[in-house]
Amino acid sequence: MSEAAIPARRPLDPVLVYKILFLGMVALFVAVPLLATLLGGFKTLGELRTNPFGLPQTWEWENYTGILFSGRYWQMLWNSLVIASFTVLLTLIVASMAAFAFAHIRFFGSSMLLSYLTMGLLFPAATAILPLFIKVRDLGLLDSYFGVILPQVAFGLAMSILLLRRFFKDLPHELLEAALVDGCSYFAFFRHVTLPLSRPILATVGTITFVHSWNSYLLPLVMLNSERLYPWPLGIMIYQGEFSSEWHLILAFITLTLLPTVLLFILAQKHIVAGLTAGAVKG
Repeated sequence: MSEAAIPARRPLDPVLVYKILFLGMVALFVAVPLLATLLGGFKTLGELRTNPFGLPQTWEWENYTGILFSGRYWQMLWNSLVIASFTVLLTLIVASMAAFAFAHIRFFGSSMLLSYLTMGLLFPAATAILPLFIKVRDLGLLDSYFGVILPQVAFGLAMSILLLRRFFKDLPHELLEAALVDGCSYFAFFRHVTLPLSRPILATVGTITFVHSWNSYLLPLVMLNSERLYPWPLGIMIYQGEFSSEWHLILAFITLTLLPTVLLFILAQKHIVAGLTAGAVKG
């Protein structure tokens, strides 16, 4: 075989090497705490204090099985699932309709109203916890699921509307014009055209909302009094005593309750990336 037939080896792109190294460092930065949490759940409290990052000398499977076989754990997991699911459902319904109106319908004060909603990103729930508690109490929703769900929906609408509106505006405007010419109403176009084409961004907003609700601690702590309604973040208090905490059981509990969100991210990964990058490159 002649030398001309042998393809020349392309030099290694240094930019690609830097990208791989950077992504590897980010993955390591994220994976190490998760791995330490997982392994910490297999240790005794004494070993956890002396060897927090190494492999367990004796694998204490009872730490995990004791939690899995307790009815209290599954009750808290069910409470978290109910609160997070209803939060996602209400957020997607309200935010998608509002985003469609801001994206395709011109009305007086739309820009001012959108800016007003955007200001909601500046105020976390902790800054309004006292008036929020008073309002929920006046509505008779204290110590109920909706006493937590409705405030979570309210504080999640601003970001959800912004993400959905950007995606809706990037859809071909000719579709809307053709539908209106054929006698289609705005609501019918929203239901039969916009929503089916918006599955990536709906999955993105739904996943982000679910994770925020699943990990929420402050709102359930303030709004709920009955232990039968506690979500999993409040369940960690079971292992915290007055003078000491059972950190090995806390780490095992955290590992088991993080698994649903990790699985959700893995299943919805493609939709999340597609939703966040939609419209980033214009042809």
